[in-house]
Amino acid sequence: MPLRPQCFWAILLSQYRRRTGSGPCTRGRRLRPPKGDFVTKYLFQFARILAFCFLGEILHAVLPLPIPASIYGLVLMLALLMTGALKLDAVEDAGKFMIEIMPVMFIPAGVGLMESWGELKAVLVPVLVITLVSTIVVMVVSGRVTQAVIRLEKKHKGGDAK
Repeated sequence: MPLRPQCFWAILLSQYRRRTGSGPCTRGRRLRPPKGDFVTKYLFQFARILAFCFLGEILHAVLPLPIPASIYGLVLMLALLMTGALKLDAVEDAGKFMIEIMPVMFIPAGVGLMESWGELKAVLVPVLVITLVSTIVVMVVSGRVTQAVIRLEKKHKGGDAK
C-alpha cells in the first residue's frame, strides 16, 4: 500500500525533528538545528561568498580603476584567507559545490551563441582560426612554463634537472 502524501511529509518532518532536536517535544532544549546542519552550513557559506561579491561591487563603484568587481571580491577573499582572518572551512564546501556545477553555468552562453548564429555565420572562419591558434599558443606556453617550474624545483631541491 503506497504512502499517502500526508504520511510522507509527516514522516519526513518527524525524522528532521528527531535528528535536529527541534519541534514541540523538545521543551526548550534545542530550538535550532545543530551547528553542522547541511542546509544551514551551505547557506552561511554562500552568504559569506556573496558578501565578498558585494564588497567587490562597492569597491568597483568607488575606485576609478578598470578592474571588474568580481576581481575585487576575489582578491579580498584571497587576502583574508591568506592572513587567516577568514578560515577555509567558512567557504570551502560552498566553493566546491560551485566548482562542481560550473559546467551548468555555461549553458546560457551556449544558448546565446546559438541564438546569434545569423551574425556569427559571416565571421565563423576567422573566429575558428583565432580560437584554434590561441588555444595552441596557450597550451604551448602553459607547457613550457610548467616544465620551467619543474626544472627550477628540481634544481632547488638538489635533484638533477635536464
